[in-house]
Amino acid sequence: MLTFGLIVIGLVTLVVGAECLVRGASRLASAVGISPLIIGLTVVAFGTSAPEMAVSVASSLSGRADIAVGNVVGSNIFNVLLILGLSASILPLVVDRKVIHFDVPVMIAASLLSWWLCSDGTVNRIEGCVLFAGILAYSFRCLIVGRRESLESRMQPQAVVEDSTSESAELKNAGSGVIGFLWQMSLVVVGLVLLVLGAGWLVDGATEVARQLGVSELVIGLTIVAAGTSLPELATSIVAALRGERDISVGNVVGSNMFNLLGVLGMAAIVAPNGIVVADQARNFDIPVMVAVAVACLPVFFTGHLIARWEGGMFLGYFVAYNVTVVLLAGNSTALPTVRLLMLGIVIPLTIIILITSLAKAGIRKRLM
Repeated sequence: MLTFGLIVIGLVTLVVGAECLVRGASRLASAVGISPLIIGLTVVAFGTSAPEMAVSVASSLSGRADIAVGNVVGSNIFNVLLILGLSASILPLVVDRKVIHFDVPVMIAASLLSWWLCSDGTVNRIEGCVLFAGILAYSFRCLIVGRRESLESRMQPQAVVEDSTSESAELKNAGSGVIGFLWQMSLVVVGLVLLVLGAGWLVDGATEVARQLGVSELVIGLTIVAAGTSLPELATSIVAALRGERDISVGNVVGSNMFNLLGVLGMAAIVAPNGIVVADQARNFDIPVMVAVAVACLPVFFTGHLIARWEGGMFLGYFVAYNVTVVLLAGNSTALPTVRLLMLGIVIPLTIIILITSLAKAGIRKRLM
């Protein structure tokens, strides 16, 4: 009962923290003249990935490499398939062109780099430093873009007045100047603290349940821990979608995935005395799935710059199929060959046909316009 109580408290804390974070971040973006997209790609994304960093680093230091790697890989799959899938099912997500042209390709490149570094079975400290340098460079680039946008918004005060929305009016009512800025910052900080605490309580409770059921550490990392540490992203993106902050919803997922691959995996490898050992299942199945999921984002985002409800439903279907396969792999089930045949013979070809059709329709629409 105490374990399930911990899980419930963690879920409630996550929801409250997500509401505080989205409310504070969106208003802060309006106050300082930075787009919600940049806020979502940096402050919100890195903040909601704090549980992944804490869990993977702690697991790496304690010699539990399977949990450290499984947490990163499982979280990235969870972020795209479940979080974007649910968010798009609630409200079709309009994707900013900057995300399609820069951030998603960078996410795909980071996924491929991580796969290559893991291919020999180990991510050593030097490779960890390379990954961590990548997140520093990406963050610096986001700050430069945010500063440029802020300067451009200040040079066009008339446009700001014309494009004012109910959100900006709400910001004025909440306070202005230094007091208003500090209030929004406090909401962001409180939201991040609640998210970290809630994720920690949830992971502790869920992991204890999984261990009592005799599940391996890799499966725990790929499913229970990955889902638990990704719940801040899930709560934040769903709340953002419900509040109409679509840029934060999409930016949160893309930014979190890059932070997981470059920052979390990199730091976990740096603190491990002999680097991180990558299990065969992770190298041969889970990491390739993670890369495929990242690559799938580009055509889906590109077609009309919109994640439609049906595409969100497709992501959700893949999420269920992946987790079923992971469970079957863990138990060496006799049904595993059938599931693999279903994935290779039906699901993947059908997806390729759908994406090609969508791209063709998008090309036809552009020619007609």
